[in-house]
Amino acid sequence: MTTILDGKSLRDKILSELKTKLEKYDKKPTLVVILVGENPASKIYVNNKKKTAESLGINSIVINYPSDVSESELLNKIEELNTNPEVTAILVQLPLPKHINKFNIINAITPSKDVDGFTPENAGKLFIGETPYAYPCTPKGIIKLLEEYNIEISGKHAVIVGRSNIVGKPLSQMLLDKNATVTICHSHTENLSEITKTADILISAVGGKIILENMIKNNAVVIDVGIFKDENGKTRGDVDFEAVASQASYISPVPGGVGPMTIAMLMSNTVELFEKSM
Repeated sequence: MTTILDGKSLRDKILSELKTKLEKYDKKPTLVVILVGENPASKIYVNNKKKTAESLGINSIVINYPSDVSESELLNKIEELNTNPEVTAILVQLPLPKHINKFNIINAITPSKDVDGFTPENAGKLFIGETPYAYPCTPKGIIKLLEEYNIEISGKHAVIVGRSNIVGKPLSQMLLDKNATVTICHSHTENLSEITKTADILISAVGGKIILENMIKNNAVVIDVGIFKDENGKTRGDVDFEAVASQASYISPVPGGVGPMTIAMLMSNTVELFEKSM
């Protein structure tokens, strides 16, 4: 029987624990989110982050810039936040407009306030086996989800479809640190289905329906990170859920799987940075 990996329930459990933890402190952490432009999806994400933070007792500040803001103005603001002792965590909502180099912006965040774990120092620490100030939220959420359901990682073959700096690459290292054998696939991978069928744990983070029934082996653990709207406007993931679910031992739904875990880990990272700064 297939078990559904319930990210919503685990998110609620984690957020409740964080709220209880914060109640013992007189001072509260402050999370600053920089939003550039009017991207509808980004505005929804940022609003959800703000509401969640405030429900836990985290001070939440959103700085919204017009889409034509200069890169130098953003860099100046980040430097101001870096030096402000009241600011615990800084997040720049992606994507950014094309005239702004996202790497310059991310790299400007001081690593001890980098709540996404994207700066070179934090990414570098992850890849050499040191503990970063913060782990990237989505990969961290996936690991937490696997651990919550007591899914064995050590010795298992984990196949990741997608090589982004946000999910695929950091997740590969985090799984290696848990003693998994890791394969990363991407748009140039040949014979994709032959590789995915060898996975004990299959994670797809592409943003299109690509994982079909004939691409997984029986009793595989399937984690769906992708999210998009189909031609009927319905929210879908990378995995053909209805067809794959009967073969998987565990599977995460879209929505309700990895998504809730990502925001829970953002809050967790904010609290961890706060405690490290005390």
